[in-house]
Amino acid sequence: MDPLLRVEDLQHSYERQEAVRGVSFALARGVIGCLLGPSGCGKTTVLRCIAGFETPTAGRILLNGAVVSSARHNLPPEKRRIGMVFQEHALFPHLSAAANIAFGLADENSSRARVRELAALAGITELLEKYPHELSGGQQQRVALARALAPRPELLLLDEPFSNLDSDMRERLSLELRDILKAAGTTAVLVTHDQHEAFAIADEIGVMRAGRIEQWDVAYNLYHRPANRFVADFVGQGVLLPARVLNPRQVEIELGVLDGAIPHTCQVGCATCGKGCLADVLLRPDDVVHDDHAPTRAEVVHKSFRGAEILYTLRLASGRKVLALVPSHHNHALGERIGIRLDVDHVVAFAPEAAAAPRH
Repeated sequence: MDPLLRVEDLQHSYERQEAVRGVSFALARGVIGCLLGPSGCGKTTVLRCIAGFETPTAGRILLNGAVVSSARHNLPPEKRRIGMVFQEHALFPHLSAAANIAFGLADENSSRARVRELAALAGITELLEKYPHELSGGQQQRVALARALAPRPELLLLDEPFSNLDSDMRERLSLELRDILKAAGTTAVLVTHDQHEAFAIADEIGVMRAGRIEQWDVAYNLYHRPANRFVADFVGQGVLLPARVLNPRQVEIELGVLDGAIPHTCQVGCATCGKGCLADVLLRPDDVVHDDHAPTRAEVVHKSFRGAEILYTLRLASGRKVLALVPSHHNHALGERIGIRLDVDHVVAFAPEAAAAPRH
């Protein structure tokens, strides 16, 4: 089955500034995709091209197999059957929540039923007679979402929809948004700089940098199998420790020997020569386990209390640091030396940044 949305080698420039460079991805019907990246990486420009607000410099965008955007053809936004939810809720202040949701629906009788249906889905039935100024930010965003879904769009675009809300509300609404979109069977593209929001909502995520998608994948693979250093650093916390490659399935770091396939070091020959080439190994906080009985000790140099867990920054004997996520009942003082061991499910290794020829 053809995807509902296909973006092919999309490029876009503002005057002489190239904002998007060769972006390609596809979404099947009912799938929630996400463009994740730092400010200025081009993710909102991609969204605007999909919506029809910008005309691509090159490449194509297809909906249901039909070209809606290219350098020569740009179907007007109102003819694309695309809904959009912005950072600002953009509700009409003089209309009730019900009237806001119904805005743009032609048939009055069917619109009442549609409003009730979406209000129940978004959990705002008791708010339908209220006006925007009587609603909280989260409630306003639910109304804005219901309004965008009311015309039954082929595709829903969400541009940083929770950026104006506090972190607790953002986390709660992220989960609710996913449930609402899945219940409605809606295909959607979310733009965000917040990885937690992306992980909570999206089925597939594209990590962007400087106008390109560095990796398009599911959240698990982005975190545990990042394609490069940028993805490894942007998605989740972690440190890179220097390592020596012993053979194609083993590397040695300061904390011991790790077993597993070594996918990324092959770019400098390390994974095949097995003669002591150098690499950098990624360790996530969940790879480092606090164990009072472990012979390896590390000094607590920083701690961040997170309720159920504490994120410790630990200094090794060499002076290098690692992170460890530990249940919060293990409350250690700064300067204390604690036992640690590794529990690495698979090795993620990269060629050293300044790699020249492999060292033999």
